[in-house]
Amino acid sequence: MTSPPPIRVVLADDERMVRTALRAILSAEPDMEVIGEAATGAEAVSVVRNLQPDVVLMDVRMPEATGIRATEQILATLDAPPRIVVVTTFENDSYVYDALRAGAAGFLLKRADADTLVQAVRLVARSDTLLFPSAVRTLATEHARVHPAPPAWVAKLTGRESEVLRLMAAGLTNAEIARRMEVGPATVKTHVAAVLAKTGTRDRTQAVIAAYEAGFLRSPRPAS
Repeated sequence: MTSPPPIRVVLADDERMVRTALRAILSAEPDMEVIGEAATGAEAVSVVRNLQPDVVLMDVRMPEATGIRATEQILATLDAPPRIVVVTTFENDSYVYDALRAGAAGFLLKRADADTLVQAVRLVARSDTLLFPSAVRTLATEHARVHPAPPAWVAKLTGRESEVLRLMAAGLTNAEIARRMEVGPATVKTHVAAVLAKTGTRDRTQAVIAAYEAGFLRSPRPAS
């Protein structure tokens, strides 16, 4: 049986030592290949356009163009853009939330251990679940620009689609959603596609962000 091709990764960070450490960790994995590096946001855009990786680890703050701006440019100019994970020092940084709104698939802390890094790359490459759903929920409740009135798409969701969106926000995979709803995986994929279409979003992360900003999802208040 032929093994699937390795996950092709580009590293974008203005600190050489950070890139070297990330390369060493990822290159040790048999299913990953680091194919390029960039030291600035502008260079990241150029490298990604030329090499077309599967995943980009993007420092959120870089010279010439921030990781947010680089993410926007990559997603706007490539027909089949990579999955972008922003790398940050502080998980509650408003820059991180802006990067998620711009189209990043998730974020990763610079202090994350090797196992967490590797799992995160595999997870976003597979793209059928949310990376660190509890952290996304925290960011959304702290930084979301909540709409004064629910957008029109909220009323357009069917009951099943609403349930799928809530389960997506909880971090369930398609297979887990299928088991929870007692339907087939193909049915879940259809519901997910409908949710993305109706919310006008690119992937699960943006759909969940949109759901929080619409007031469709609410984070439970901590017990007093």
